[in-house]
Amino acid sequence: MRMLVVEDDFISRRLLSRYLEPSGECDVATDGNEAMVATKRALNEGRPYDLICLDIMMPGLDGQQTLTAIRQCEAENNILFGNGARIVMTTALEDHDNVMQAFRNQCDGYIIKPIEKRKFLETLKKIGLDITVDI
Repeated sequence: MRMLVVEDDFISRRLLSRYLEPSGECDVATDGNEAMVATKRALNEGRPYDLICLDIMMPGLDGQQTLTAIRQCEAENNILFGNGARIVMTTALEDHDNVMQAFRNQCDGYIIKPIEKRKFLETLKKIGLDITVDI
C-alpha cells in the first residue's frame, strides 16, 4: 500500500506515519503544495496513493483546497470517481460546515484530533482499507 500523510504539525505527522508505516510505503508532506507535487509525481510514476491523510488547517493551500485539487488531478488522469485515493481528513475542527464541505469535496472519511490509534484504524476499515497494525 502507498500512503501520504499531509500535516503541518510535526507531532501529528510523525504519529500518523508511525501508525501507517507497517502497512507499506508512507510519504509525508508539510502542506498542500507539497501534497500536490507528491500526488502528481505518484500519478506520473503509475503508482498513485491508496490513502492520503489530509489535515484541513494548513498554511497556504489548505486541506479543503488540496482535496479539491487532488480529485481534479485524478480526473485529469482518467481516474474515475471512487477509484482514486481514499482521503481521510484530519482536523481539530468539529464544526458541521467543515465536515459537510469535506464530504462534498469527495473525502472518504473524517477524523477529529487528537487522533486515537484505534479510532483511526476503525475509520480506515470503514472506507475499505483494512490495515493490519497492532493496537
